[in-house]
Amino acid sequence: MTTAQLVEQIHAKQSFLCIGLDTDLAKIPKHLLSENDPIFAFNKAIIDATQHLSVAYKPNTAFYEAHGISGWRSLKKTIDYINKKYPEQFTIADAKRGDIGNTSTRYAKAFFEELKFDAVTVAPYMGKDSVEPFLAFKDKHTILLALTSNEGAFDFQTKQVDGKELYKKVLETSQTYQNAQNLMYVVGATKATYLKDIRKIIPHNFLLVPGVGAQGGSIKEVCANGMTSDVGLLVNSSRGIIYASNGLDFQVAAANAATALQEQMAIELERLG
Repeated sequence: MTTAQLVEQIHAKQSFLCIGLDTDLAKIPKHLLSENDPIFAFNKAIIDATQHLSVAYKPNTAFYEAHGISGWRSLKKTIDYINKKYPEQFTIADAKRGDIGNTSTRYAKAFFEELKFDAVTVAPYMGKDSVEPFLAFKDKHTILLALTSNEGAFDFQTKQVDGKELYKKVLETSQTYQNAQNLMYVVGATKATYLKDIRKIIPHNFLLVPGVGAQGGSIKEVCANGMTSDVGLLVNSSRGIIYASNGLDFQVAAANAATALQEQMAIELERLG
């Protein structure tokens, strides 16, 4: 999917909501555990209930890898279902990969060609030759970890390197990479006050913004500091939507939680014009 197609979907749905499919068997409704594939059954129900409110889905691969081969099967069934039934959805493999040369190429082929995701999250620590192999794939997107929403982000990401915060060095340096136009960046909603400085460095790239909902980030604050003329935001909510209920009404509860966020987004898009 191209960036232009993503922007078109955002305006069509009046939403820049990304739903994280961090599916945990210990948290899904117990009546689904009797299904042949409980993870896929849960994902399918959540997707069907929320697809009109979201523009993107983001499975966190750790929740699938933890179950070995069966987990990978659930992940493949999930992405195949989205791509076949809701091809307008932007899909993100939240895999946080990154290694040099052929290894990164193999990671990219796994997620872009085999599983057919639109984007994958990548750790930038190993530098240019660990990122550019992902950027070589046409109409695919590499989402670099820049300033994350977790408490430990302050251990390294905001430390000074040659008089500048490390996350700013990541942003600046990555813009020199080949096919940098295919880069997106992770910036946590809990770091919304940093967005003005971030937009001075990357005024046009899309940001994937986790931390709204369960982690307490504010959509209004994120938009005030980070929205661009092309929107430039995918705001992610995982637990706050998919675990809104663990009862028989879980689909309805998920749709209600997604609606609450989508309505806030529609207001911000109306302000944008």
